Amino acid sequence: MADKDIIMCRCEDITRERILECIAQGYRTIDEIKRVTRAGMGPCQGRTCRLLIAQELSKAYGVPMEEVLMPTFRPPTKPITMGALADAYREGGEDA
Repeated sequence: MADKDIIMCRCEDITRERILECIAQGYRTIDEIKRVTRAGMGPCQGRTCRLLIAQELSKAYGVPMEEVLMPTFRPPTKPITMGALADAYREGGEDA
């Protein structure tokens, strides 16, 4: 397997080649790369790939890993119905 074919983000199936393309296009942060590739947006929320992408940014721009801006984390959300909210209210009592 060639280095370019290495999967950096397993959840979204993003290769090292795709990450390097983004860096060549001028993307400088993990968040920027995330927006154009979806790397870090899968079920693991970047727990696996964010450090790999940070390493590539560090190498490409010649900066220490500590200077690579890490992404902000947002908890995954799941839509719920209004009925579920109403049921929860009823179970908690009228003055909940």
